[in-house]
Amino acid sequence: METQVIIIGIAAYVLGSLPIAVLVSRGFHGKDIREHGSGNAGATNVFRVLGKKTGTAVLLLDILKGFTACNLVYLSTSPIIFENLIPAKIVLGLWAVIGHLYPVFAGFKGGKGIATLLGMVFALHYLLALACIGVFLVVLLSTQMVSLASITAALSFSFFVFLIFGFEEVKLLEFGFVAAALVLFTHRSNLKRIWNGTENKVNI
Repeated sequence: METQVIIIGIAAYVLGSLPIAVLVSRGFHGKDIREHGSGNAGATNVFRVLGKKTGTAVLLLDILKGFTACNLVYLSTSPIIFENLIPAKIVLGLWAVIGHLYPVFAGFKGGKGIATLLGMVFALHYLLALACIGVFLVVLLSTQMVSLASITAALSFSFFVFLIFGFEEVKLLEFGFVAAALVLFTHRSNLKRIWNGTENKVNI
């Protein structure tokens, strides 16, 4: 059983490591997205450099990575896993996010993990995902800053968990704190630019 769990965990990391932005930009536009715009291998940079259609495709595929990774749990036959389904999904999803941040197929230089995190949240509870998307859109429309919208949405996750479940889903609350810390870490350069008033804005 332990071997099976390890294999599924590795599969989640490998899935997360698929550099969708790089593959799509090279395959359909003959460009390496890491050499253009902000240099980030994520959906936001693809939107800026290659347009809405390609950006949307990358965004959806990155979301799918997180969603699929969480649901790899159903490949397990371990009763221990099914007795701890939410924690198991969280672990697998985080492995996918780590894969997205540090992809083995792209020199361990990936995106910032927001879309893959969102896919995780959809796999955990779709209402929480929709609530976070709502926060994201409100902040994006009012500030035109994707980074600030992403950070705010991540910080709001634990609030929505508490609002819906109270303290009944402690593991989701704990995940919310981990996710918020992870997003703050990956957006530390954005936070500096936001503070200095030099952060990039999108033309909505």
